[in-house]
Amino acid sequence: MSGHSKFANIKHKKEKNDAAKGKIFTIIGRELAVAVKEGGPDPENNSKLRDVIAKAKANNMPNDTIDRGIKKAAGDAASVNYESVTYEGYGPSGVAIIVKGLTDNKNRTAANVRNAFTKGSGNVGTSGCVSFMFDEKGQIIIDKEECSMDPDELMMLALDAGAEDFSEEEDSYEVLTAPDDFSAVREALEAQKIPMMEASVTMIPQTWATLTDEEDIKRMNRILDLLDEDDDVQEVFHNWDEE
Repeated sequence: MSGHSKFANIKHKKEKNDAAKGKIFTIIGRELAVAVKEGGPDPENNSKLRDVIAKAKANNMPNDTIDRGIKKAAGDAASVNYESVTYEGYGPSGVAIIVKGLTDNKNRTAANVRNAFTKGSGNVGTSGCVSFMFDEKGQIIIDKEECSMDPDELMMLALDAGAEDFSEEEDSYEVLTAPDDFSAVREALEAQKIPMMEASVTMIPQTWATLTDEEDIKRMNRILDLLDEDDDVQEVFHNWDEE
C-alpha cells in the first residue's frame, strides 16, 4: 500500500459526525432495522446485525440506544420497508462519487441526490460508470494510541483470521479483508478486545484525484455537504484526495 494515510479521512469524517451525532444514529438505526428484518433480532444468529452493532459501538452509540433500536425494529418488522439504492456519478473535474442509501421513497431520494450533484456542478451517471474504479473491501481502522498490542502480533492475528492486508500508518493500523471475510476478521479482533475506530465494508479508490482549483473544491464540498444532510444517504465514497 502507498503511504497515503486513510486515517486522516476517517478523522475528518468522525469530526463531521461528532458535530451531527443525530445523523449518524439515524443512519445506524436504519441499518439495524434492515439487519433485523433480514436476519432476526438475535446477534448470535445474525452476522449482519453483529456488524452493524460493531459499527454503532465504533461511533459511540450507547448500548441502550442500540438495544432500543433492535427491539423497535423487531416489533415493527412488518413496517420496515427500506430499500437499498446506489447512485454513481462525477463531481468537479471528474472526481468519482458513489452514493449508497436506504430509503422508503426512491423517487424522493433520487431527486435529492441529483440535486446535490447539480448544485456542485457534478452529474449522476449510469450504474457502473465509476464503481469499476473502486475495490469493495472490509476495512478496519485501529488508532495506535488506543491499541496496546504489539504491531507484529496484531498483524498476525488479523492475517490468521483471514485478512488480506495489514498496513501501519503514522497514527493508525489498517486491516483490509475481502467483503465475505470481514465479519470473521472483525470478530477475531473484537475477541481480543482490540478497539476499532472504524469497521465496515467500504469502497476503496484504486487511484486518487486531486483538485487544485478553489472553485472546484468548493463545489465538491457542496455536493458532500448536501449528501451528508440527506437522511436517506447512508454512505458516500469518492476518490478525491482531500489532503
